[in-house]
Amino acid sequence: MRTGHSRARAMTRLRRWTLAGATALAGATALAGATALPGTPLAISGSGPAVPLPAVTVYPQVVFSGSRTAAAPAGGYTPAQIRAAYFLSPLLRAGIDGRGQSIVIVDSFGSPTIRRDLGVFDRTFGLPAPPALLIIHPAGRIPRFNPGRSDMVSWAAETTLDVEWAHVMAPRARIVLAETPVSENEGTSGFPQIVTAEKYVIAHRLGGVISQSFGATEQTFPKGSLRPLRGAYIEAARPAHDITVVSASGDLGATDYRSDMSLFYTFPVTSWPASDPLVTSVGGLNLSLDSQGRRTAPDRVWNDPGPLNLSGGAGGGGKSVVFSRPAFQNGVAAVVGRHRGVPDVSMSASCGHPVDVYASFAGGSGWSTICGTSEATPMFAGVIALADQVVGHPIGPINAYLYRLAAARDLGITDIVHGDNTVTFTQGGKTHVVPGWKAGPGYDLSSGVGTINAHWFVIDLARMVKAHR
Repeated sequence: MRTGHSRARAMTRLRRWTLAGATALAGATALAGATALPGTPLAISGSGPAVPLPAVTVYPQVVFSGSRTAAAPAGGYTPAQIRAAYFLSPLLRAGIDGRGQSIVIVDSFGSPTIRRDLGVFDRTFGLPAPPALLIIHPAGRIPRFNPGRSDMVSWAAETTLDVEWAHVMAPRARIVLAETPVSENEGTSGFPQIVTAEKYVIAHRLGGVISQSFGATEQTFPKGSLRPLRGAYIEAARPAHDITVVSASGDLGATDYRSDMSLFYTFPVTSWPASDPLVTSVGGLNLSLDSQGRRTAPDRVWNDPGPLNLSGGAGGGGKSVVFSRPAFQNGVAAVVGRHRGVPDVSMSASCGHPVDVYASFAGGSGWSTICGTSEATPMFAGVIALADQVVGHPIGPINAYLYRLAAARDLGITDIVHGDNTVTFTQGGKTHVVPGWKAGPGYDLSSGVGTINAHWFVIDLARMVKAHR
């Protein structure tokens, strides 16, 4: 998610935080040789012998695109427009609205006003309240919210976006907000707390889909240190749990931040957990809609004009340096080569066409617009909750089904053939261009298999899951 007082300043508002341990290593070969899919989970804190966990830079994929808060919705896309754009109405009319399902959202700190803010959001747009909004702190007590701390403000904005827009897509699903007590204290907090929270959610069967709108550049992990952090995803994928995990692909196109958060990589990189084969990576698109949610132009890969230093951003995508090509991407080997490619699928994320949110955590109350792949990610998580409802239970990892649907040219998958995620920025007095990938027929490294028609996607994904089981 991206946040800021104007698009010209948005990038200065995107923050990351150094977490847990000594300084992270950087460089293209930092994780060379890491195994793609370990057969058994490694021990992590609370599940066996202690394993040192690395320092990484984790951040919410969020951008405030509006100039200031307003007393009424601030001109972003509304729930009605987004639902129309993704053909959600036939499902909702049929009672496929997430009832009986739970969406888990994981965010650091959370928002102290999320219950009230969701209520205002729902009343304004005529949405029903969720059957429950359960807020839990599995990794420890959350520090008191401080509006003077930019990290807390950014995470509160992330939480607001995640909760409100997951709810838009699956209005009758319960929302479980797992907040973690991330702080700046080196060696004491960070990704380990996220892992703890997610393992708690999995062990207590609190939801069928986990939405993650955060990431860390793969190269910022010390060599061999990422595997201990995968325990939650390995557990989620086991048949005993069958939980779907989705994650934002990133907001900086073909590049991403170095561990010091002040510099971009000057060559293509991607981030984890979106790059994990056990996770569905959600990229970003620019949707052009009229007031009724009808498209006025084909969807494009999200890539705001201008240099990254000044503009909103672009959808993340590329080839992992940690994970080799998983079996579900064998059919697109010509594109990904021997690497895990991201994203897998894409949805609305552009700062040129953001969405409305309501928040009051910073002392005032008002509407603003927000964009980024953490807009796309909770939307997609909501759609997965609808598929869970149709099947009658959580459907688990979906990537193999997703690529089979795309290969079959299913009506639920719409190919994206416009745009790219090449980005430009100024750094060290020089202008750098990091070449990305163009969208084109079939799978590509800027939009994945494309986007979804939720009506057919939910029905056909559920049908495929039932046939497999």
